[in-house]
Amino acid sequence: MVLWYIIALVVEALVVGGLARLALPGPDPMSIPMTIVLGIAGTFLGGIVAYLFLGHAGGLIFALLGSTLLLYLHRRFVQHRPITGPGAKRPPS
Repeated sequence: MVLWYIIALVVEALVVGGLARLALPGPDPMSIPMTIVLGIAGTFLGGIVAYLFLGHAGGLIFALLGSTLLLYLHRRFVQHRPITGPGAKRPPS
């Protein structure tokens, strides 16, 4: 029973992380485990924000928003790439 719950969480994190990667244009050389970590972290961040503003869990929308925000911050401050313009399409160094 617990194993199925963990598998469902990993699949949901993969879907949320993948949707966040699709939401931002440009190349993202990220492995599947890193996409899952992105989805888990974004779900956690989105849940905290939803709880602070709404008083309850936010669901898929807040998870996707949290993952997209984390991916944006990763590109901006770790890869030093913009989201738009000529530098957005270049692969990270």
